[in-house]
Amino acid sequence: MALYRRILVPLDGSPVDDAVLTHVTQLAEAFHSEVILLRVAHFHTRDTMTHEVEDAQAVLDRVRPRLEGRGFVVRTLVGRGEPAEDTVEQAEALDVDLIAMGTHGHGALKRVVLGSFAEKVRHATDVPLLLVKAKSATDAAAEPGEADGTVAGDPGGADDPGGAGERDGADQPDSRGPKAGA
Repeated sequence: MALYRRILVPLDGSPVDDAVLTHVTQLAEAFHSEVILLRVAHFHTRDTMTHEVEDAQAVLDRVRPRLEGRGFVVRTLVGRGEPAEDTVEQAEALDVDLIAMGTHGHGALKRVVLGSFAEKVRHATDVPLLLVKAKSATDAAAEPGEADGTVAGDPGGADDPGGAGERDGADQPDSRGPKAGA
């Protein structure tokens, strides 16, 4: 039995997609996984629904051939509604083994004000997550290479949207030393 039979990849149509797809293709190749690309059409009015659904399908139509051309089994889905909720629902309905998401790496303040898609998914599912923080143009210029693949809980990862080990303090070790019984 393969470790990752099905990998769900929520896409947002930004350059962050390329960062996560780099990691997903390596995993899919190693485990002979099916890759399920999901783009959630998020709209609030009937007037914007058609445009959002068409836009979501265009993102999927742009990515799918790249993966199929490399021999991967690919399925695409256009979801509707709140992106985090629909991602979790699709993951459960499709019985996926991994959700692989790209993150923008916004700072802690922006995450608090706007919420974080990755944080919402992380708290709502028991499916393992792979979170890949895309490098900014500044990061890429300073350190050439591909995206920085991280997993939840790693410094610089999804729990650390400010990057470079910056944390909100909730998971910092107590500066007074180890806790009793630890």
